[in-house]
Amino acid sequence: MTYCLGIVTRDGLVLASDRRTNAGLDQVNKVRKMHILERPGERVFTLLTAGSLSCTQSIVTLLQQDFEAGRGMAAADTFYEAVREVGRRVREVAELDREALERDNFTFNVSIIVGGQIRNQPHELYMVYPQGNPLRAAEECPFLQIGEVKYGRPILDRGVRFEKTTLTDAAKYALISIDSTMRSNLTVGPPIDMWVYHKDRLEMRQVRVFEEGDTELISIRQEWERHLRQAVQALPAIRFLEEADGND
Repeated sequence: MTYCLGIVTRDGLVLASDRRTNAGLDQVNKVRKMHILERPGERVFTLLTAGSLSCTQSIVTLLQQDFEAGRGMAAADTFYEAVREVGRRVREVAELDREALERDNFTFNVSIIVGGQIRNQPHELYMVYPQGNPLRAAEECPFLQIGEVKYGRPILDRGVRFEKTTLTDAAKYALISIDSTMRSNLTVGPPIDMWVYHKDRLEMRQVRVFEEGDTELISIRQEWERHLRQAVQALPAIRFLEEADGND
């Protein structure tokens, strides 16, 4: 299992992913799930992958080969066309591997988040489904998740706003979301890769890896838990029916 998320705000993007991969309880590895395709000053893409590791590696390899040769995402006129190239490669790998996978009772299950920008166009965030079709993040719901999504969603629902959330705060929301998931699901774990992208920069600058013992990660975790407990203690007490009747 894995957990990846992307947040889009008016100022840019934040993308983050863990590196833990599991093939049973006795086979736990660390694999990078964040992949960068970049032509500084022209276009930059970040892909986050979840699902069958062998399939996602095949898809990313094909996309990287295209990009280096000036094809595919490197030649797309719009961000949507670039995302469609990702979907095309997803379907291609599905055609190659699905039959053999299903013969042995494995499901072709690949999801990809794509964030970035092409020069003179807005920064965008998409998710590509296993069928290859894309979904664009909207101002009303400015984040996308893949993998083990349920534990990290509440903080994003309550906190992230397209117009109001700064990139600094979006990075905090992303880190808390992943840390909450790690707390509740042992199949998600560090290192955590994070990319903060300021719109119109068109190159990779702010990239960070949080290792398991990272002091900043530990500090944010501890402060979040402390403030959460304080907030609960400050809430009005819940009144029950017996108490209400006794005060009448």
